Amino acid sequence: MTSILRLTLTFLISLAFLSGWTGCADDFPDKEEVGLLLLENEALQSEVLKRPVNYAVVLPEGYYNTTDSYPVVYLLHGFGDNCKAWYNAGSIRYFSERMGADIVPMIFVMMDAYTTYYVDKYNGRFPYMEMVTTELVPEIDSIYRTEKSSIKRAVMGYSMGGYGALILPILNPEVFGISVPLSMSFRTDEQYISESADGWDYQWGSVFGGAGLQGEDRLTDYYKEHNPFYLFKEADLSAYREIRFMIHCGDDEESLHIPSGELHNLMRKNEINHEFRVADGGHSWDYWHSTMSESLKFISCGFEEISYPENPEPAGTGIAITTDQYYQDSLPGSSLQIGIFLPSEYDSSNHSYPSIYFLHDTGESERTENTSGFLSLLNGRMENGSIPKSIVIEIPVNNFDFTAGSMELILDYINQNFSVADNKNARILMANGEGGKIAANLLPDFAEKFNAGFLFNGNLSPETIVAEGVYYYLDVTDKAVAYEENFNLFLNLRESENDYEYRVRHGKENYQSFLNGLDASIRYIYKHLKT
Repeated sequence: MTSILRLTLTFLISLAFLSGWTGCADDFPDKEEVGLLLLENEALQSEVLKRPVNYAVVLPEGYYNTTDSYPVVYLLHGFGDNCKAWYNAGSIRYFSERMGADIVPMIFVMMDAYTTYYVDKYNGRFPYMEMVTTELVPEIDSIYRTEKSSIKRAVMGYSMGGYGALILPILNPEVFGISVPLSMSFRTDEQYISESADGWDYQWGSVFGGAGLQGEDRLTDYYKEHNPFYLFKEADLSAYREIRFMIHCGDDEESLHIPSGELHNLMRKNEINHEFRVADGGHSWDYWHSTMSESLKFISCGFEEISYPENPEPAGTGIAITTDQYYQDSLPGSSLQIGIFLPSEYDSSNHSYPSIYFLHDTGESERTENTSGFLSLLNGRMENGSIPKSIVIEIPVNNFDFTAGSMELILDYINQNFSVADNKNARILMANGEGGKIAANLLPDFAEKFNAGFLFNGNLSPETIVAEGVYYYLDVTDKAVAYEENFNLFLNLRESENDYEYRVRHGKENYQSFLNGLDASIRYIYKHLKT
């Protein structure tokens, strides 16, 4: 549909509504029957590209029954897809309707982008970004009742569209104020240098220049001008600090986990505010669907011009432990006082229980309250069957020089005095904060004792070694202190034959973030506690 025809139709519908016209029910959509209205097969007659550009629009519920203006989200598809991807495979109407009570009403626009990577081609022959900023956005603003400012425009995209969702606001902050890349298809210099000739020439060289070249010759000036790793090192970063960024990437990505993680590191170093998430998944709609709820909330906060919450909602603490379930005991031959949690029915059972050894980073003045919190959470999950009933050994690491010998003493003490299953598959090591550093350093020497290590916001050492044959669950918040060290351990795990999960979650580094991470890890604890 042409711009003039669409504008005329919108005008007539609005005029009929404003004049009190009450035609038959089929004259315009009823919000209860239609919900979010999809307008397919729209087309912009682009003078810049000298061709029509197909696009689709999703209008908020009740759009034609109001005179309200709405913010706009531009949804960008991946390499080889088209504008239909977001409303077919992407199910954007479903997610927007499901989130209706938690987000502001918004218009979604989806356009064909071919294989452009959403930028102008280096030789000027196909200036796609120019089309978006000088033709498409003005057309949408002229046809629909939009709020016409950068903070009222967001860009979200997956894969190639993830790069587009990053670069469009970076290079056009006066047009777009919110950036949500999902599994951004971009590479580091090192990855581009080692890319196969066919891959480079077809997918990137044709856009950034350097087709047919090898090695560092591929890194053209045009490539650097469109590269966030170069742009975020500029002397003046003020324009980028005004953009609201939320970056997502799955921990099972084939190679995109590297640039996403390194971009997070660079933005942290240069104090470019952003949200960063890594969750379970790869390069698929299953993963991108899993990001929708938080991404739409983030976009909505931007549209409302309010701060995104610093921390997520706290996890529930479960079932309070009783006084006969937990006590502290001095370890023979040591000044260390460990805590012992016994599951319900322990005294009346002849069962051999799995065990969780927890290297606990907490100040002595906070130990009682914090211990109660994490044990109550575990107790609740044990009682509802989410994890096996287990003995938990709480080991405070503050103000104590904890060594491999200390761990040997504790293991011997527990095996001699409690009904535990004395085998690797029934034993996991868990740690938070400074305890994470200790646990990570111990695991290579105790790989025959523990089948898994669960590390939450671990203050890891740069030289952390992967323990062969041990499962790792790495959980860190995106504002954590040791973000680089956790990322490096993740990269090492990717190169090893170990099973792993890697999570970067919402929030600051505090005890509640540990509890939230612990709660999110329950199904993985279940898999690694066997008797």
